[in-house]
Amino acid sequence: MNPEIVSSDSTTTEVERPEVLEVNNNETQLLLPAKSSADSSTAQWQQYGEQIAAFLQGLPSYVANFFGKNRGPLGSIGLIVAVLITVKLILALVDAIDDIPLVAPLFELIGLGYTAWFVYRYLLSAASRQELSQEIQALKNQVFGTES
Repeated sequence: MNPEIVSSDSTTTEVERPEVLEVNNNETQLLLPAKSSADSSTAQWQQYGEQIAAFLQGLPSYVANFFGKNRGPLGSIGLIVAVLITVKLILALVDAIDDIPLVAPLFELIGLGYTAWFVYRYLLSAASRQELSQEIQALKNQVFGTES
């Protein structure tokens, strides 16, 4: 294609000339310029853009339907993830506290003191062991809701 440039006072425009094709019997035939690959590429990109826009327009309803259908499993997965994050944070907190000087030995001393009190309070006499057994049974009934 050989474009001609037509110039007016303030604007310049480009006009495409039709291509000329010679036929074997010395006749000439005028042909309209064929669509360039740039035009078909642009049309293809526009088609992709329209498909993407249609998908994005329907995306909120797709997500809402997905969550509506899978509320139970997603809740379970969310709960598991929350528990894992909580455990990770607690372990990090305990590790940070353990790095503070004299805190770890203080916690060990507190643990030994509580163990000694528990043994003295609940395990030395038969009556206190019976009391501990009743408290454990009451707790089991409260948690499980049945008597065993």
